[in-house]
Amino acid sequence: MKTINQLQDEIISEFALLEGDTEMTLFYIMELGEKLEPMKEADKTDDNLVKGCQSKVWLTARLENDRVWFSADSNTAITKGLVSLLVRIFNGQTPDDIIHADLYFISKIGMERFIGTQRSNGFAAMVKQIKLYALALKTKQEV
Repeated sequence: MKTINQLQDEIISEFALLEGDTEMTLFYIMELGEKLEPMKEADKTDDNLVKGCQSKVWLTARLENDRVWFSADSNTAITKGLVSLLVRIFNGQTPDDIIHADLYFISKIGMERFIGTQRSNGFAAMVKQIKLYALALKTKQEV
């Protein structure tokens, strides 16, 4: 299993190939979203919506063998691609690793350049929600 930082480095390498081309980058992000494992329709409830996103983003988490597994979806292609990057980085990691993760890939790929302020706020909300799930699952684990 790769670490959070190894996965971030992989993503940085993939985005480097696009050489900062905004159109190609957005197309690539949408492509990543298409590869995201489908979320169960039953999980697309208001309770699972990420607060602070302009688009609808559903996110769930479960603990299995001391590792956290996420399921996510969005009603827009770019946002679905963005959440798929987070799922890729955090799936199968321990709650502690998720809580303490430093997401340096965001600035390294220059994400704010091509997603704008609204989406950046939404992306931050997704990261926050992922860390909150990890914290909740860790607490449950310790009880």
